Amino acid sequence: MNGLNDRKSLTEVAYEKIFQKITTIEFEPGQRLEEKQLMDELGIGRTPIREALMRLVGDMMVESYRNKGFIVRPILLQNAKAVFEALRILEGGIATLAMRHDLLQYIELIEKSNEEVIAAVKNKDIFGLVKANHEFHLHLTGCSQNEYLIRSLHMVRCEAKRLAYLSYSTEIGNSNSLETHYQNVISQHELMIKALKDRDETAYKKVHEEHINDFQQRIVLYMTT
Repeated sequence: MNGLNDRKSLTEVAYEKIFQKITTIEFEPGQRLEEKQLMDELGIGRTPIREALMRLVGDMMVESYRNKGFIVRPILLQNAKAVFEALRILEGGIATLAMRHDLLQYIELIEKSNEEVIAAVKNKDIFGLVKANHEFHLHLTGCSQNEYLIRSLHMVRCEAKRLAYLSYSTEIGNSNSLETHYQNVISQHELMIKALKDRDETAYKKVHEEHINDFQQRIVLYMTT
């Protein structure tokens, strides 16, 4: 039994390390992931590595091919647009469900995540910012108390996490500076929290749409320049 628990723990470690390297583009889109190389680099055995890769396939972060093995899923403009469409529909729909529930425990988690966003910005910790932002949105999803939405948004948010790293780490063309972008994100997060506290569905949807639009504009500009 201990062996099984250890293997699960190593699988989780492998998953998190590979996911981070994909998110931060250390493992580049389209790059082939060799199991032996991952074993050497991460110091983890073949079985946990393979299980982690299969989990990443399920999260649509990695693709599996019979003759090529595992490849980091490319970042394509078409796929990015699909991510934003899904976020609008799924996260926008959360507001309607959220207003029916007691949100106190979720709001506390959301506020804590936003404090971590602020701290990461202050410390210039880009991956910390991406991680805190990811948690912020997952806690928003929890407000729906709908397991189907939560599962669906987990997958969408996996890819959004990689796009967020690009958005938070790069000065992009004629878009807002990174510092302005960070402050806009924090302000929009605060407005979403206020809307949840006020149970103001209209206000929530309005600021959420602005939030997604800003994110999408930066990514589209990044990918087309």
